[in-house]
This record gives sequence, C-alpha cells and structure tokens, in this order.
Amino acid sequence: MTNLSVSETSRALRAAVAAVAVACAVVACSPVSDSGGGTQSGDNQSAGQDSFGAPADPAAVKQGGKLVIALSAEPDALDPTLSRSLYSRYVFQAMCQKLYDIDERAQVVPQLATALPTTSGDGRTVTIPLRQGVRFADGTPFDSAAVKATLQRHLTNARSARKSELGPIDGVDTPDAQTVVLRLKQPFAPLLGALADRAGMIMSSRALQSLGDDFASAPVCVGPFKFAKRVPQNSIDVVRDPNYYEADKVHLDAISWRILSDASIRAANLRSGDAQVADTVSTQDVASLRQDSSVSVLQSQSLGYQGLTINVGNVDGVRTPPKPINRPLAQDAKVRQAFEHAIDRKALVDAVFNGVHTVACSPISPASPFSSAEAQTCPAHDPGKAKQLLAEAGVQTPYTVTMLASNTPDSLRLAQALQAMVKDGGFDLKINPVEYSSLLDEQDRGNFELLQLGWSGRIDPDANITNFVGTGASQNVAGYSNPQLDTLLAQARQAGDVEERKKLYGQAVTLLQQDDALIYLYRQRNLTAVAKQIQGLQVFPDGVIRAAFAGYTR
Repeated sequence: MTNLSVSETSRALRAAVAAVAVACAVVACSPVSDSGGGTQSGDNQSAGQDSFGAPADPAAVKQGGKLVIALSAEPDALDPTLSRSLYSRYVFQAMCQKLYDIDERAQVVPQLATALPTTSGDGRTVTIPLRQGVRFADGTPFDSAAVKATLQRHLTNARSARKSELGPIDGVDTPDAQTVVLRLKQPFAPLLGALADRAGMIMSSRALQSLGDDFASAPVCVGPFKFAKRVPQNSIDVVRDPNYYEADKVHLDAISWRILSDASIRAANLRSGDAQVADTVSTQDVASLRQDSSVSVLQSQSLGYQGLTINVGNVDGVRTPPKPINRPLAQDAKVRQAFEHAIDRKALVDAVFNGVHTVACSPISPASPFSSAEAQTCPAHDPGKAKQLLAEAGVQTPYTVTMLASNTPDSLRLAQALQAMVKDGGFDLKINPVEYSSLLDEQDRGNFELLQLGWSGRIDPDANITNFVGTGASQNVAGYSNPQLDTLLAQARQAGDVEERKKLYGQAVTLLQQDDALIYLYRQRNLTAVAKQIQGLQVFPDGVIRAAFAGYTR
C-alpha cells in the first residue's frame, strides 16, 4: 500500500487544495498568514483582504450561552444523503462530522478518520483508519459498520445527491471496527475531496434503520451538537451533545439558526444583539458593517460560482432520462449562446455587487492548478452577435424567457439587472421570484425555463462540474447530456496527473460553452458578519460557517 498523500492521484488533489493558498495572488487580495489562515476575527478588514476568523482562546471565553445565527435561506433536508443546499452544510458542520474536513487553507485534514487514506498501487483500493471510542448522539458506537451503512445509502438511495460524488465505488469492506476499505472500479481522483464534504458525513445506523427516508426529521450523527428542533421557515436549533468525543472543546450550550432572507434585516438583528452572526452579508451593507466597532466581517474568495441554468431536457424530474422540450431556448444552442452574449458580466458585478465579487465564465476558478487559458475563455458581451444568432435560429425578437430566481433582495437586484441588460440582445426576460426551498423543489421537478442559482464550490473541480452537467448526474437539473463531455469528465476523474486533468477540463469547458446549458456569471466572496463578543467563529473558502467551537468572550 502507498500512502495517498504521496501517490500520483493524491498529488493532484494536494495541488487542488493548495490552490486556495495562491488564490490571493490571482485575485489581488492579501495572502493568508502562516500563523492561522487569515486574521483575528476581531479585526475589521479592507475590501480585498481575506479574514477567516481565528480559533477561540479557551481561557478567554465563557462556558454556556446560545449563539443565534441569522441565516439568509432555509436549509433543505437535514439528511447528508439528500441535502443539496449550502445552508444545510452550516447546520451539519455543528452536528454531523465527516471522515475528513478542510482547514482554512483548504487542505484536507482527518476528522472522524485518524489519517489520510492509503491507496493501492493500481488506485482501486482505498483504506481509511477510523477514530476509536466515538459515539453518535444517540449513544450508539461509531465504527466501520456505520461508515459502510452510510456510504451504501449514499450509493443506493433513489434520491441520493451523493452517488455521483462518490464515483466508481464498487464495494465497502470492514475488516475490523476501526478500518474501512473502499473498492473502486477504477481510480477516482476526486474521492478524498468528496469524503471531506457531505459524502463523508456518517449517520447513526440505528437512526437510519428506524427513520429511513425520514432521517431528516430527527438526524443523528457525531458532532459537538445534536439536533433539537426545527420550525419550518423559521428556525433550526441544536444543543450541546455530551456524547461528543471532544466535549471539553465545546463552549456554547446551543446554536439557533433563524431564517431571515432579507440581508438588511439580518444586519439589523446583528446590530440590535438579537443575533450574533449574519450570514451572506449583502454587498450593499458590507461597507457600513466594516465601520461598526462592535462587528467584524469575515471574508474569503469562494470556491464556487453563481450562474444560470437552462432547462434543456428535464421533463420528468432530475435523474430521469432527458426528453425534448419544445422551446427554442431548449432546442437550439444558438439561442442559449445568444443569451450569454447579451450579458455583460463585468457591468453586472460592478452595478449589482459594487465590484466586490469577480467575473466567472467557467466552473473552474482561475486560482485552481487545473485552470488553463482554455478553461478561462469568456464569451464576449456582444448584443449584436446575440441578435445575429437569434436570427440564424429563426427566432422572432424580442424573444421572451422566464427566469426562476430566489426572492431575496440581492437575487432580485441581480435578476432585474439581467432583465435590463439582455434587452439589447433581443430578449424579454420575465422574472418569477420564489422562496429558496421552493426554488430547489421546482428545479428538481423541471418546472422552469431558466434558473438563477449557484454552487458554493469544492476543492476538486470535478465536484463543481460532473454532478451538474454529467448525463444522469444527481444535480443535473438542466437535463443536459453530451456523451463527448461525459467521456472527458470520466477521463479527468481517473487521471492522476495535474497537467492531464488541466487539459481535459479545458476541453470540457469548451464543450460547455458551445452547448450553454449552464452559463457561469460570477464568483462570490464569502461575507459573514460576527459580533465582536463572539470568539472562535470561522468561515473558510468553502463558505461554511464554523460555529461549533465558538463562545462568548468573558
């Protein structure tokens, strides 16, 4: 056996996770400090400087208290197999630990595992050592059997959002209680990155057996906190878990996420003391919050993107075979290309987000070692070209398109800016705003023509691409299918060499831009406001609020 950290496959992954360390050089922000990855959470930052927050000083924080986090949208199902929302990841971080996690430099580190995996020479057998003496919130032991049960559920559940992420796992063996062996059909470069996210969250076998597909109603995992209650459209509460293996590191008694979709209301709750954390600070509010002496703003460049998804074949719901849709936008790539040419990304970012975010034309960050000139090619803003393509497609202008969007103020500002912008390209954009969780349901069912939504991003580019555009993938809500693209993505998943993967992803982006089922718009900066009375809250480049080890200053 060869340790994965020095194998060819892992060297590619190590290069991927190291991308965040060089991201600042690419986007002209201040570098992460060697001592802690960002600055102290109590320091206000300039507009471009990364600040991830710092761990709490145990001697300087009180024991007890409830932390209230004002959350911008309601999480979807609190079930690691089914969940697809960034907001559920905030809650999971406090109560559902993973085999692996990432640190502030986006490096993979063990969590429920005790070390990085080892892999066989042919890349098809991966061995993971597990922590001993760990218990789930229901008191049952965490062991290899629980890991196997969770992974098998991810792979076999009809509604699983994890199956594509786990790739070619052919079987899971448990030679002893502290060891899990994954057997793969072929090498799979993105595996470690997947196990550092929801695919690596291990669920109580007892809870799975008793609740089945209703696991989300009373989720049970290993974590500093355990589920207490959920009031739909209102709040989610967790309380300290005495079974947690490092309970002495937990300072708070409880955490409550309050759903407040309006960014200005979240900021007001922070200022009034009704909340101590405000998620997804609006770029309209960030300057004033930086001037508030009682507040810190944590920020970092996102690993993901915001974009537009066009329904080209999702008739019967996500994961079903694509079917023809009798709309020019769905039938003809020229119409979709025309819509992209009608968009001025730079003007959009400047006008709607005060230039805080950055333009994106690809699912691959320019900071990634898997990026290339081909992967960063950006179709030009050219309204004349847009009208020409519509004419070639035989479409009468103005061509009406209806876009589904979240009803949050920032999302509506973006939608309205797009609406005004694409007129010059021959489009009449109608906006259909809905609540975030309803948007997720509608996209899964295929009840949309055009959809505005994003992805918080992962350390391996495969997790930002394949699950959304691969044929039959669990988050391919566009109903898009291109066998040539599928082949490129499969080759990239098996390749252990960075240069080879870089070349393949460049070719994949070229195909994506030709078909334009997904149009990439911009990359967000993760912006989280925290009351200075709180220590230990951190937000890393994955965008997840890490609140489990926070506490109130003495």
